[in-house]
Amino acid sequence: MSVSTRTYESITEAHLMPRLIRLGPNLYGAAFTLMKLLPATYILERAAERGELGPDTVVVETTSGTFGLALAMRTALLKRDLVLISDPAIDAHLYRRLTDLGAQVEICPEPAEIGGYQEARLRRLAAVRAELPDTFCPEQYSNPDNPRSYGVVARQLADALGTVDCVVGPVGSGGSMCGTVRGLREHTPHTLAIGVDSHRSVLFGQPDGHRALRGVGNSLWPANLDHSVFDEVHWCTAAEAFAHTRELHARHALFQGPTSGAGYLVARWWAEQHPDRTCVVLLPDEGYRYQATVYDDAWLADNGHLLTAAGRSAGPETVEAPDKAAERWTRFPWGRRAYDDVPGCVPRFLGTTTAEGTAS
Repeated sequence: MSVSTRTYESITEAHLMPRLIRLGPNLYGAAFTLMKLLPATYILERAAERGELGPDTVVVETTSGTFGLALAMRTALLKRDLVLISDPAIDAHLYRRLTDLGAQVEICPEPAEIGGYQEARLRRLAAVRAELPDTFCPEQYSNPDNPRSYGVVARQLADALGTVDCVVGPVGSGGSMCGTVRGLREHTPHTLAIGVDSHRSVLFGQPDGHRALRGVGNSLWPANLDHSVFDEVHWCTAAEAFAHTRELHARHALFQGPTSGAGYLVARWWAEQHPDRTCVVLLPDEGYRYQATVYDDAWLADNGHLLTAAGRSAGPETVEAPDKAAERWTRFPWGRRAYDDVPGCVPRFLGTTTAEGTAS
């Protein structure tokens, strides 16, 4: 057993990169402690280099999840003020951690008619920035430094594994999958990208609606999501994602969150279908925020998310268009096409707000 003697300047540096863990004969997990630390760190560093962060600049962002935590960790170490605009979906444990790190957290109580809570948060974000004399917004949904930050992950995967034939990962802002796959394709253009989404997410053509699976999917179209990167899209239910989160823990002792479970569900299936090809699944964050939910059988049962043996899918159902994806694990061959070139996608109406806050 080898023991690392490396020391780090901060906890964020120590947790920046994933650990590569073998999950099967041809399947590897890139397991992050907190994936969003990578873009948060990179975005703030590039902003400082460009002179966008003065001594009194307040960092302001909209988030209800781990990007806010990553920013709070970085700004606490940098001794910078941080304002986060969120919504009622933020869990109490995360809220307490954010405020303990010194962040000011504002909650938008009501969703917007179009775009839901994410649009309401964007409107409040604009108002907060107008009230403060000097702000910087990382804009994770539209800042190209988000996907650029994952170039180091692509290099890590290539150095450790050689040729990576397929990358599977959950999609929210589009940064991790687009950035990692673009980096790999500089040397292996054949590398496949399989995005994992949730039902009633607009990202890959379904109509917006309530989603029990948090951390994947979106109510708005992020500018950083390059649809032409993706070869396939899979949609899975919350129950399937939660069950495979628990399976990832029980089988591999990997204590990850539910987006990791969703990715693992798809990646394990793909690896089994292609035993002579190497697959990597991105596992975004650890499971501590979900101990009272995903890791609690009583909560799963009470909320209708306890997956029975009869309810388990042997594999995905292939559909002919995104609007045909039923309420089960389904897949669609996206074929590296632009959004508007894929039949069966919900139209992006003129005036619909994107996740960068401008009309599409």
